[in-house]
Amino acid sequence: MKWWQRILANTIIFLALAGFLQGFTIAAWSTALIAAVVFGVLNMIVKPIVVILSLPITIMTLGLFYFIINGLMLWLTSAIVSGFDFSSFGMALLVALIVSALNSYFDNA
Repeated sequence: MKWWQRILANTIIFLALAGFLQGFTIAAWSTALIAAVVFGVLNMIVKPIVVILSLPITIMTLGLFYFIINGLMLWLTSAIVSGFDFSSFGMALLVALIVSALNSYFDNA
C-alpha cells in the first residue's frame, strides 16, 4: 500500500473507531486526516529509533512490547494534534492494536 493510501485508510479507521469507542474522540474529519499524517510521519521517523532502542525488551517479551510502541506512537500523535484525544493509555493501546491489525490486513489484501 502506498503512503497516501495508508493515510486515507488510517483516517477512515480513526473516524470509525472514534464512533465506536467511548474513550477515543476526534473533533472533525480534518483532525483525523491531520492525525493520520502525523502518525505516518512518526512511524517513519521516530518509531524505528524507538524499536532499536527497545530491542532487548521486545525480545524478552517475545515481541509483545512492539504493541506498546504502537500505542506510544498514537499517544504521541494525540499530544501533537489537538482534537485527537484518548481517555487513557489503555485506549491508545487498543486503538493501536486495531489500526495495526487493519493495516496488516490491507497490506496483504
